[in-house]
Formats: sequence, C-alpha cells, structure tokens
Amino acid sequence: MDPLKVLLVSSEVAPFAKTGGLADVVTALARHLAKNKHDVRVVMPFYGRLRRSEYEFESLERLADIPMRCGDKRYWFSVASAELPRSKQRVFFVRCPELYDREGIYTQDPDEHLRFGLLSRAALEICQWTQWAPDIVHANDWHTALMPLYLRTVYAWDKLFARTRTVLTIHNIGYQGVVSAEKLRDLELENERRLLYQEDLNDGRLNFLKTGILYADALTTVSKTYAREIQGEELGMGLQGLLRQRDDHLFGIVNGVDHDEWNPSKDTLIPARFSARDLRGKLQNKRELCEKFGLDFDPRAPLIGCVSRLTTQKGFELLPDILPVVLHREDVRLIVLGTGEERYENYFNWLAGAFPRKVAFKAGFDNPLAHWIEAASDMYLMPSRYEPCGLNQMYSLRYGSIPIVRRTGGLADTVRAFDSQSGEGTGFLFDDFTPEALYHAILRALGVWRDPQAWSRLVQNAMREDFSWERQIQHYIELYRRLAPPKR
Repeated sequence: MDPLKVLLVSSEVAPFAKTGGLADVVTALARHLAKNKHDVRVVMPFYGRLRRSEYEFESLERLADIPMRCGDKRYWFSVASAELPRSKQRVFFVRCPELYDREGIYTQDPDEHLRFGLLSRAALEICQWTQWAPDIVHANDWHTALMPLYLRTVYAWDKLFARTRTVLTIHNIGYQGVVSAEKLRDLELENERRLLYQEDLNDGRLNFLKTGILYADALTTVSKTYAREIQGEELGMGLQGLLRQRDDHLFGIVNGVDHDEWNPSKDTLIPARFSARDLRGKLQNKRELCEKFGLDFDPRAPLIGCVSRLTTQKGFELLPDILPVVLHREDVRLIVLGTGEERYENYFNWLAGAFPRKVAFKAGFDNPLAHWIEAASDMYLMPSRYEPCGLNQMYSLRYGSIPIVRRTGGLADTVRAFDSQSGEGTGFLFDDFTPEALYHAILRALGVWRDPQAWSRLVQNAMREDFSWERQIQHYIELYRRLAPPKR
C-alpha cells in the first residue's frame, strides 16, 4: 500500500513542550507512523521558552514572514524545524513572537483564541506553501479543533485539500476552548456563522471543541471505555448529546507505551534492571528506594507507589478516610511523588510526618524518580474519579507493580481484575467512587500478596501485557486508511 501523508497538529509535542499526556501521545504517533514508512508532518507553536532550550532549530527560509489576517489585525509567522529526539522525524514550529513569546504554554490572556486559531491555519498554510497535500489532518484537543471547519470554509477553494480527511482526538473533554462569539471575526469565521451552533451564538459563545466534533470526519478518544463515558451525562461535560449523534464516527483507541523508554530490562534510570524471568533487581530497587527515603525495609511488607498530578480528577479525596487505617493495621509502605492542589500536598506531607517509617512524599515532578518508583513498587495506586486513558497503570504493568485502580476510562480497558481461582487477571479494580470501595480493593490486593504463589502468577500476568505503540499505532493506520480516498 502507498504510504499515507499525515499532518499532526498539536499545542504540545514532547519533549519540546509538555504539560500532560497529550504531548507524549503526539510524539509517539509521529515516531511510529514514521517507523511504518508514512510521511508525517508535525506542527506546534514556537513558545518563548524554546529560545532557551538545548534543541537546535533550523529556520526555513522559504517559510519566512508569511502574512495572516486575523480580523482587523495582521500577523506574520515564520517556520523553523528541529529533529524529534530518538527519531529522524522533524517537527515544524510556528514562530509568531507576538502570540507565542510568553512564559507559559497556556495563558489566561485575551488573545488565547488567536494563539491556537493561528496555529491551526498556519499548519494548513505550510501545506500550501510547500504544496504538500495531506491525506489526513489529525487535530488534537480544543486548541486545533477548528481545523475541520477551516478546511470546509476558509481553505475550501484550494484543490490541494480536495482529498484531505480530518481526525480529531479528544484527550480530555474537560477542556473545550469556550470563547466569546465576538472572537469569530478574529478567527476569520464571521461569515460562517450559519455553520456554527446557533444556540451557542445566541448565548454569545463559541466552543472550539464542539465545532471540531461537529465537522471532523472521524473522532477518536484515548480508550474505548472513555468513548462510551463521554456520551453519558456524568462525563460528557455538556457535549454528550452531540457525541451520541456522532457515535458511528467516534472510536476509542488506547494510548500506547514507549517500550524503549519504559522497559525494566533496559531502563538506565533505575539502580537495578530486571525482567519477568529474573525479579531480583526489583527487590534491590525496593530496598534502595526505602533506604533513600528513610523507610523501614522489609521484603515481606509491600511497597505501594503513586506518581500523579495531585488533583480532584485523580481521586485523592478518597484517601484521608482510609490510608491512616491501612497504615495502622497493615505492614505496608507508601511512596508518593506529585504536585498539584495545595490541600493534597499538605495531606501527604502530614501523612509522611504521622508515619515517618512507613510513608514518604516528594512534591514536584522527577522523571528518574518516577521510573524508580515504578520499578520498586509492589503495588501502584490510581483511584481516579475519571481517567480518559492513563499511562502510569500501563507503566506499572510493565514493571510488575500491580495496579489498584477504579474501573473507569482507560483504567478499565487496560487492567483486568485478578481472580485467585483461575489465576487470570492483572490488578485490582473497584467501581463505586467511595473510600469504602477503594479500601476493599486495597485489602483484596494485600490478601493476594500474602499468597506468594498467587502473587507471582499475578506479576507474571502483568509483565506479559503488551500496550506498546508498535501495537496501538496499527489502529490509527487502519482508521486513516478507512478515511482516505483511494489514490487515482
């Protein structure tokens, strides 16, 4: 089959700019599409912080000082490129200092709509200036969700895009890009009001993500369960009705894991490497991590790990009622790494003070320590209120750290409940979002821990799971091919 031409556009691409999983997913898509011999162009903004980074950027002379009208203003953008680390794939950066030369990736500034409206249009202008006709334009989250509409309106005249089809991935429906309808002029959509949601316009607003959901040829989200959940009242965030209407165009594809980076037998960030066949290194990692944080080490006492953003979404409100009880009654250790809401940071600081030989907490993000916690832990705690996909549970499976998770989103799709009778399953799940339900899941895990033979079977099951990008990328390629018109 002929290779596909795929334009990937995103506000984040790792390692250049990252606040969450979006950046990792886009990077993985680019790398693995390229590995499969497809022609991929990745476009993102050139944020101010990149001027101080260690990456080498090449200015593209033929893509310099391109004018773009945005309502009553005119902007000029240029394009630079850099190689994606661990890949020959290049990323294209839209340089527009007036919009992007700011400290943060996202802002609360009044021109935030312009920053990403211009990104969406600039990506299409790059195609025009280079006469590169994409088979697929793959937009990501609200920031680039206007691209399907732009192709049907502002760029409909250009036959370069006659065969182009669009995919919009919803990474987290909680962020929708809702702005005043007065911004339509800035976005060059004032003459397209008839194509937008009239109720929204009457209420004086424009919703970027809703517009993308309406006009994209296909919609994806990052797990099959989340694709169902966002069609319901609880997690649809107001878009559930539209998503139900477009159900036959909505596909759930679980994110993959980079097995080059997350592999206990090759990981250079952990003290001792190990594999499913030889787990001695895992015990050494556990001993050294306990020593590092001043915890009592006992191979018979399970170590529970947690690396997370400390937010309400992640379910941490369930913990205060049960963790002190577990720590009083059971011989367990707990290590938490994360940053976020002050109340949760304060709670874990208090817990570490109350149980200094059993609990350790480090505020912030530390990638080597995140790898070490995965490698050292016997169990991994992830009690999310909702979780579109989640990556840490898949890292944990790979490292033989057994997940204790709520049955939601990607957690439900990637962790199978362990059955002591059959020996099947990879972790422990609970359904109700209550402290009691989580408490009983922890007790089930501790019960299996006390049976070394059952625990060994469980760890082997977990480490055999394959959620690699090499496997998951095929689902995207299949979708792209289904959408792209056959070559003449």
